[in-house]
Amino acid sequence: MSVEMIETKVFERPKSLIDTEMHYCPGCGHGVAHRLITEVIDEMGIQEETIGVAPVGCSVFAYNYIDVDFSEAAHGRASAVATGIKRVLPEKYVFSYQGDGDLAAIGTGETIHTCNRGENILIIFINNGIYGMTGGQMAPTTLPKMKSTTSPFGRDTKSMGYPLKITELIAALPGTYYVTRQSVHKPLNVRRAKKAIQKGFEYQKLNKGTCFVEIVSNCPSNWKMTPVESNQWMDKHMLDYYPLGDIKAPNLKEA
Repeated sequence: MSVEMIETKVFERPKSLIDTEMHYCPGCGHGVAHRLITEVIDEMGIQEETIGVAPVGCSVFAYNYIDVDFSEAAHGRASAVATGIKRVLPEKYVFSYQGDGDLAAIGTGETIHTCNRGENILIIFINNGIYGMTGGQMAPTTLPKMKSTTSPFGRDTKSMGYPLKITELIAALPGTYYVTRQSVHKPLNVRRAKKAIQKGFEYQKLNKGTCFVEIVSNCPSNWKMTPVESNQWMDKHMLDYYPLGDIKAPNLKEA
């Protein structure tokens, strides 16, 4: 007696994820973040209503993978460009996709003032603690004693200052509505990050301020580690300094 096998589809490529050759380094978190964004866009049915903005850095290549209207921005200026787009097209879902060197260094001013004004956009912030594209230099988010090409003996806080916890700064501003920090280095964390991105898009309907989703990621190439080692290093070091979870969340009854 034969037993008929019934297969259930549990995986498929999102329609808004462009079928192209992956160019990111092995183990990089950008690819997972792109996947989550496209899953949310597909599930919400907003592909034709979404506009992304990406600046300089590894994040600039988001347009190469996410099939929505995109605008490039000068280094650090993505939130300013996203502000202009949202004000002209308030019915659209607008998001910026930025790295730590971009958002928390040259773009600090734009980021702070965008959030303080409460612009009704979603900012997705990839924090890997280093400049990924330009050679592995120390970023504002580089941890104390963490080595980089411009801090080869480790970040000395006495001469180089402390890592910038910009997400906590953002959460203190009255213009922000939802601020959270997640990661994509483990399956459970991936699910939580996706939920956070979904909320960031959905809350735009409420027009109550800026949503800010930080994703703590790894950079195996510039950390000089294998992908597995970099994930382990994240657990041991990065997440102690950048703890995961919601920092500012709206009242569910209000949302």
